[in-house]
Amino acid sequence: MHVVFFGDSLTWGGYGGDYVGEVRVRVGERYHIVNAGEGGNTVVNLNRRVMQDVLSHEPDAVFVMIGGNDVVSYSQPDTRPYYRKAMQLPSGYVDPATFRSEYDALLTTLQTSYAQITVGLPPIEANETVVQTLRDYNGIAHELAAAHSIPVLDLFARYVPADIPARPPVTNKFIIEIGERERTGWNDWYTAQAAGGYTYTFDGVHWTPRIAAAVAEQVITAIGL
Repeated sequence: MHVVFFGDSLTWGGYGGDYVGEVRVRVGERYHIVNAGEGGNTVVNLNRRVMQDVLSHEPDAVFVMIGGNDVVSYSQPDTRPYYRKAMQLPSGYVDPATFRSEYDALLTTLQTSYAQITVGLPPIEANETVVQTLRDYNGIAHELAAAHSIPVLDLFARYVPADIPARPPVTNKFIIEIGERERTGWNDWYTAQAAGGYTYTFDGVHWTPRIAAAVAEQVITAIGL
């Protein structure tokens, strides 16, 4: 059985917790696991590569989770140069209407594979504006999944705390720091988590390894592996 995990850096798992890697450990050789996550991706980017990175594997199941970068690009204007240049978004952001149309197109394309599709609704705790925006975008994803008769795993509801402390906007400096940390092999997740007062991430966006392991269990149950 071929299972493809499709999304952004949360799925890629190369910075912080790796839930796909944890799934692979738990299911062993019973399934062929493909990690099709790429850091920085929005739903627009997933649509651009869905044929090559997902459908070409002729999957039996697909777990798709996207939205974090979409809401950061839209609600945190200082990040738009990154999304414009690195993600090739002409406007530098994904607005709600674009998110809806692109997500609908993505689900339509995925269903042409006749694979079992599951939608994950990602969590975030960077700041209150980002959280509220992702709540709205996840609502769109949930509505579209229902229209396509696709089951949903709501990780936002499971992990986002009720009260988000006052935190600064997400800026390009934040994105640059991620790149620098990746290059140097930085992995002081739990010190950063404590210093920032985060509940399940170490920077407001990316999961700690312990949370990734817990998410893996939830994903396995949701997909039925």
